[in-house]
Amino acid sequence: MNSTPMIKATNLKKSYGELEAVKGISFEIARGEVFGLLGPNGAGKSTTIAMLTGLMKPTDGTVKVAGDELSSKANHLKRKIGFIPQELALYPTLSAYDNLLFFGRIYGLHGKILRSRVDEVLEMVSLKDRAKDQIETYSGGMKRRINIAAGLLHQPEVLFLDEPTVGVDPQSRNAIFESIEGLNQQGLTILYTTHYMEEAERLCHRVAIIDHGQIIALDAPQSMIHSLGGGLVRVGLMNGKLPAFHTKILELSSVKDAQTIESELMVQAHNTRNALVDMLEVANQMDATITSLEIHEPNLETVFLNLTGRSLRN
Repeated sequence: MNSTPMIKATNLKKSYGELEAVKGISFEIARGEVFGLLGPNGAGKSTTIAMLTGLMKPTDGTVKVAGDELSSKANHLKRKIGFIPQELALYPTLSAYDNLLFFGRIYGLHGKILRSRVDEVLEMVSLKDRAKDQIETYSGGMKRRINIAAGLLHQPEVLFLDEPTVGVDPQSRNAIFESIEGLNQQGLTILYTTHYMEEAERLCHRVAIIDHGQIIALDAPQSMIHSLGGGLVRVGLMNGKLPAFHTKILELSSVKDAQTIESELMVQAHNTRNALVDMLEVANQMDATITSLEIHEPNLETVFLNLTGRSLRN
């Protein structure tokens, strides 16, 4: 088995004047892996994707594809890449089949080979029965699946999917998930960007959480979730007593860890119910007024909240 990473990013940076959109991120994607790049809008996900696919030159750092450095002249490497942008790139008055014929010719495919590949990718995204229908008759989710099919025509070794489920209904979202899972089972390496953490929990072998242009966590989803313990309790206090409350909370056996973010305490609990009872007792002993209290079950959304102090969709 080839152990060379499919994608290797080293100290990638991108600046626009004084604005640092991406601040020196590094990671590797193994062959056959579904790797999630997660974060809120404006975190730097799309800029990172553009650098990884050769669409944008980094201010600093390097990208390697299958062991070779990606550059503006590395067309043989770019052919290994399939990129599905968030924006749809389809001709609405043409059928799905004719759209795919058009994009296939752009990739240099012709004749029987092209028609065969069009049939194959339509099968992959489960839309062969609608191949002759005009794109304008498709639902939003179906259009996104044809968009994915277009990026698969040239048989890439790694597929980049940038927010592929934005604006689609739950049924279409599940169809997209099934297509992605099927492609990965066939050995395709996939980088998946999203700000929906539940998607990453389902699809990704590992995830990198990016915020303000930096990777703030990278691990398997379940490992990240397990690190929270039994969940997270988010509490705010009046009267300037948060530092003393923080100190006392760390002494509780029901609490795994706690950190102050701005004016609130993020408490990782072994058991949220037990921790809540203990924390209320400490607040009562201190005569401290609780101004806010939220309980969050362990999931990737809560991991992000614990790392940043805010919800992913804020």
